[in-house]
Amino acid sequence: MDFQVPAFNLIFISPLLIVIGWGMGLMIVDMFLPQGRKHLIGWLSLVGYVVALVQTLALWGWERGVFTPAGGTPMIMVDNYSNLLNVVFLLTGAISVLFSINYLGKAGIDRNEFYYLMMFSVSGMMLMGMANDLILVFLALELLSIPLYVLSGFARPRSDSEESAMKYFLLGAFASSFLVFGVALIYGATGSTALPVVLENIGGSGAIGAAGVALLLVGLGFKVAAVPFHMWTPDVYEGAPTAVTAFMSVGAKVGGFAAMIRIFVYALPDLGDTWVPALAVLAAITMIAGNVIALSQTNIKRMLGYSSIAHAGYIMMAVASSIRSENGVSAALFYMVAYLFTNLGAFAVVIAVERQAGTGVMLSDYKGLAKRSPLMALALAYFMLSLTGVPPTGGFSGKFFVFRSVIEADMIWLVLVGVVTSVISGYFYLRVVYYAFMFEGDDTAEVTSRPALNMAVALTAVVTLVLGLAPGFVYLLTQDAVVSGVQRLVGG
Repeated sequence: MDFQVPAFNLIFISPLLIVIGWGMGLMIVDMFLPQGRKHLIGWLSLVGYVVALVQTLALWGWERGVFTPAGGTPMIMVDNYSNLLNVVFLLTGAISVLFSINYLGKAGIDRNEFYYLMMFSVSGMMLMGMANDLILVFLALELLSIPLYVLSGFARPRSDSEESAMKYFLLGAFASSFLVFGVALIYGATGSTALPVVLENIGGSGAIGAAGVALLLVGLGFKVAAVPFHMWTPDVYEGAPTAVTAFMSVGAKVGGFAAMIRIFVYALPDLGDTWVPALAVLAAITMIAGNVIALSQTNIKRMLGYSSIAHAGYIMMAVASSIRSENGVSAALFYMVAYLFTNLGAFAVVIAVERQAGTGVMLSDYKGLAKRSPLMALALAYFMLSLTGVPPTGGFSGKFFVFRSVIEADMIWLVLVGVVTSVISGYFYLRVVYYAFMFEGDDTAEVTSRPALNMAVALTAVVTLVLGLAPGFVYLLTQDAVVSGVQRLVGG
């Protein structure tokens, strides 16, 4: 099959090309850097994210499908939906680099492959939001995941890091098989894997289409860590290097939801009676299990792992409401933006407190943090309040928009589950704050305070505050992205 790839169309996927090309270029540059200059690779990767981010913002409002097979539909879609998600992914990569620059040396894993692998994973995330074909969704998922398998085991020869990589790899491969089988069934029901064609033909697909939807939900449910596909999450989060845990807790989750929204909301609305109830039930179970199990955790990385599971449930609430509420997808996108800054900020403080790889991550290690580092303790308290959903924080604004969309969809029972589990979450989030401010702790325990890490904490805290005080501008951008996504898929 011939592919029409006009040179002009490359402009529309230029952010993706920049990230991939920059990662490959760093591999070459690294070979020629002298040993004393190797640390520059991290800063150079940060420049790459900034360049790609600027180019993404320049493309806002420019919408055109690219890489179109002759007589077919676009394989990649560039619209404000994908542009907004690309901003999230690029910011995730950039902030992760900021706190990784100091962390890798402290953890004894200062190897520059870290930055290439992260860029390649970000490129997979970007493709997840731009994919207009189920085959490309699968390829993007693998491009996202394979570097993360390696990064999870980056702290070799630590056994817990190697174990986390193996668990993630085996369960990830298992989940991918469900996704591929689901794609095959959707193809059998509609005669195509292109999302616009699936949208036109899925209505009369019957049991085959419903089975395909179920398998797609399993595959993507693993990636977003939804219950009962979450079992890998706490172990991988605990064993992986903390910088990797922070990166995957946002990037992989948002990537999974990017594909879930594009597929289920935009391409499979005619099967809403099948997947909406299933997604709503999964959301409720995910919120309950994530928050309740987090109550008993004494390791902050495991606690934030179960927290991540719970927040996947809140985003799933919004996605489930999107068929009946015009604000559902907007609420999900806003929540992902708020979660990006809140969760990365919390992990940045965890990295500051962590003394060596695998130590300094117990809740008891946070005793007396306010005395050792008052600013870090205040930042940690603010991030914990945001994760709980207390105003004025981005987390509160995100939950407000999500709960409103679910109420508009007449799913009151799901809102009640969300409110109750949010109250439950206050216990384990505020317990960290209690340890930080109400105990003396160990005065000799070091708290990392380096410019790059401080920059990451300050940036995430400021944006979380802005999203709490004035969320309107970002929410308007999410609404623009939703309208764009609908128009482009129907017109594709």
